Amino acid sequence: MCGIIGIYRNENAAELASLGLFAEQHRGQESCGMAVNDGITIKLRKKMGLVKEVFTPEKIKILNGDIAIGHVRYPTRGTSSEYNSQPYIVETLSGPSYALTSNGDMINYKETRKVLESKGVYFASTNDGELLLKYIVYQVEKKGKTIIESIQKMMKYIKGAYSTILATKEELYMFRDPYAIRPMVYGQRKDGTVVVASESSALDILDPLWQKELEPAEIVIVNDNGITSIKNDPNQFRTTKTCKHCIFEHIYFSRPDSFIFNENVYKVRQKIGMFLAKDDDIKADIVVPVPDSSNFIALGYSKERNIPYEMGLIRNHYVGRTFIKPEQTIRDESVNQKFNPLPNFFKNKKIVLVDDSIVRGTTIKKIVKLIKKAGAEEVHLRIGSPPIKFSCYYGIDTPTRTELIANNKTVEDIRNFIGADSLKYLTLDQLNDSVKKPQDYCYACFDGIYPMK
Repeated sequence: MCGIIGIYRNENAAELASLGLFAEQHRGQESCGMAVNDGITIKLRKKMGLVKEVFTPEKIKILNGDIAIGHVRYPTRGTSSEYNSQPYIVETLSGPSYALTSNGDMINYKETRKVLESKGVYFASTNDGELLLKYIVYQVEKKGKTIIESIQKMMKYIKGAYSTILATKEELYMFRDPYAIRPMVYGQRKDGTVVVASESSALDILDPLWQKELEPAEIVIVNDNGITSIKNDPNQFRTTKTCKHCIFEHIYFSRPDSFIFNENVYKVRQKIGMFLAKDDDIKADIVVPVPDSSNFIALGYSKERNIPYEMGLIRNHYVGRTFIKPEQTIRDESVNQKFNPLPNFFKNKKIVLVDDSIVRGTTIKKIVKLIKKAGAEEVHLRIGSPPIKFSCYYGIDTPTRTELIANNKTVEDIRNFIGADSLKYLTLDQLNDSVKKPQDYCYACFDGIYPMK
């Protein structure tokens, strides 16, 4: 789960790309990068750190050009290092230059890399984005295929999730995996600039006249002749008859003001909260979300149960999202720095505490302890997703199954471990009912049914 951005034909491409990346900072806080094309060379800057730290006004001025692609990283494959940051670029002897940025994960990464290495292809990282780029460039430069043909061949051979932007010195290519697992949206501004991003909320700040999602296996080419779409039949590349969007994008990852998979994220989260509240007869004084991804889930719960909704926990927004911290010790430290209860707020109250999910259980355990220490009489935990029992291989850094608390403990055991007075999860059926087309989603982290193996 990362964030991507693309800008085509704007003299302030780097500045616009930095605005889009900042709007997607929630999708990755480990590192960020940008490749900018002036028609002669592709300049690359990528560093560990946040967008505002890496792309200062002084640095943006250096990145002159009218085509830019960028990336914010949340590590799923490869160590936390600048080498594994995106975008990636390739310079060739024949002249063309290529730059690529992608969001997702490959499930046949090792096999594909081994084949390419046997053909003399060199890798500088262990990142999926570099694999995609090197595969495409190999097909173009060594096999004589067009870029379109190379992408189509890649779709047949490489398995996994990818929402990807490829830039040359003259063109911009966008393409999406046949299952459309990760979100991807593009549009065009009044001045003709074409913009593409992971989420609609990132495009909103760039003010396009229109925007729409790429379809599964669709390839969009942007050049001086305009925008051309190649709508490949996704069924020639996949084993399922429908899309398999990541349901966790609605539960946690995407911003609530985004429109992804043809749904408003905030509305889906409110529905989740309403279903979570049904048949729940626990008596409580207030409903409190674990901010921020649970805010609308808690609001839906509050409306359904007619229990007051209160922001009893204050979040320090200068601390990153604890789910996507690479190390457990860092996650634990972040919890202590990230949340603080309102003074004299919880004392002698019965609380419904709403969170989006439980992965390892260590984070929510500390939050429950924090609230009880603040004087809460009871803390009843309500979770806006089913128990996570299986790992994700399509772009979420869920740990091995042995680390997933729901895979090892019963609900009652989890409740005891966390220290809550009661614990209730959303059911899988309720989650299905929260979206318009439940058959178009992947629920593998809950049910172990993977669209690709």
